[in-house]
Amino acid sequence: MNTTPDGRPVPPPRADERTMLESWLDFHRATLELKCSGLDDQRLRQASVPPSSMTLLGLVQHLAEIERNWFQRVFAGLDVPPVFEEGGRDGFTLVPDRGIDEALAAWRAEVARSRELIADASPEDSGRLSEQEAEHVGGREVSLRWILIHVIEEYARHNGHADLLRERLDGATGP
Repeated sequence: MNTTPDGRPVPPPRADERTMLESWLDFHRATLELKCSGLDDQRLRQASVPPSSMTLLGLVQHLAEIERNWFQRVFAGLDVPPVFEEGGRDGFTLVPDRGIDEALAAWRAEVARSRELIADASPEDSGRLSEQEAEHVGGREVSLRWILIHVIEEYARHNGHADLLRERLDGATGP
């Protein structure tokens, strides 16, 4: 597998659908981690793009919740609590005693569980949305293909936020 100069896995230019979807998701997962590297907890907690209260630490927590929701709750149908109990299921709430090491460990565990749950599944296999989520989508069932694309979109959007936060924190820019 090829990698970018910063070590992220490059999705193959030609592959089957499943490989392509999982490769792009892994690329975006690695991008999130890269955006947080080299910063101390204080900077990772800093909301650096006013008036937003969004932080890099909050993004890591949020994406752990995204992984849990879409792969465990929706796809596998598991009844699991939020990864981070405070503040509901969005994950953005910061607590004083949880730093980046703990948040990244929780996020990595969610990523590993996501991979495990879909390992033998077909893109055609379906998960079931909550009634509230179904209102936005237009139906209760969504395919694994839909879930993978949606989660890629979540990471891509939030990695854009991470780009802005990181640039504002220390001037670091890049892919």
